[in-house]
Amino acid sequence: MRRGFAKKNWRQAVDSLRLDSPKLSIGLLSGLFGKTREGYYSVSKSKRNQCVLKEETIVKAVNDIRADAPRIGAQKLLYMLRDVYPDLMIGRDRFYKLMHKRHLMLKPSRCRHTTNSNHNYFKYKNIAKGMVPTRPGQLWVADITYIDTEEGVVYLHLITDAFTHEIVGWELSDSLQAIHTLAALNTAIEQARGMDLSLLTHHSDRGSQYCCNAYVARLKEIHASISMTEDYKPTDNAIAERVNGIIKEEWLYHMKRPKNLEDARRIIEDIINFYNNRRPHMSNNMLTPAQMRRKNDNVA
Repeated sequence: MRRGFAKKNWRQAVDSLRLDSPKLSIGLLSGLFGKTREGYYSVSKSKRNQCVLKEETIVKAVNDIRADAPRIGAQKLLYMLRDVYPDLMIGRDRFYKLMHKRHLMLKPSRCRHTTNSNHNYFKYKNIAKGMVPTRPGQLWVADITYIDTEEGVVYLHLITDAFTHEIVGWELSDSLQAIHTLAALNTAIEQARGMDLSLLTHHSDRGSQYCCNAYVARLKEIHASISMTEDYKPTDNAIAERVNGIIKEEWLYHMKRPKNLEDARRIIEDIINFYNNRRPHMSNNMLTPAQMRRKNDNVA
């Protein structure tokens, strides 16, 4: 069995060596296994063409996904393509080699963060610290991040479900006024119809938008518990910070700067749709946020 296995796979070993040393000849590399150049090419031409066609199909699929999500990584691509092409997909190691060969692996990016808080409103304690949600609608995290456009800075107000990592509410505005932050919250509440939000904890930083009377009143109206960061560390609202980072690092930092607020709104809508419905999330065992929600819709 071992001899047959080696006989069958020495060509794959030659192919792998050629990826690392493309200038070495087929004859030389075949000789390392006691084989000849003619023996390497004795595999049927149709079979080798099928292999090339398979790789070209995979590369095209990667580029199609990257057109919508420029910074999506190789691991998530592998899971997505296995779902789309279950009978076509190659193994993980071969996929990563193909990604390296075609210069499709991503280079690491710098993270950028902003914070904003200084006012006289009442500040709530951090009751979400150490909380591990077990279902959707148990913990929402809120944050605001900036986006540069050709006409100036705009602001993305986000509400994310900490269990599914789904963006459940968002609003894009040209100011940091609380009315826009409240609009994102109202969107989240609207999409949660039928869910008992009296069991919800809403967690945010201590920015005035979250502490102001109108925002706090809306949370009390749905009987949600209110939690806020206390130490002004990014880790105190890590999930919200992570979502901000994904939107910027996987998309915005690698796209042409939006022209204005309306252009940015169109772009953000497409990004959030992809993020919620198509992008696998490691914390969800590689399910998308929407799949994670649907899987747990009936969890008590």
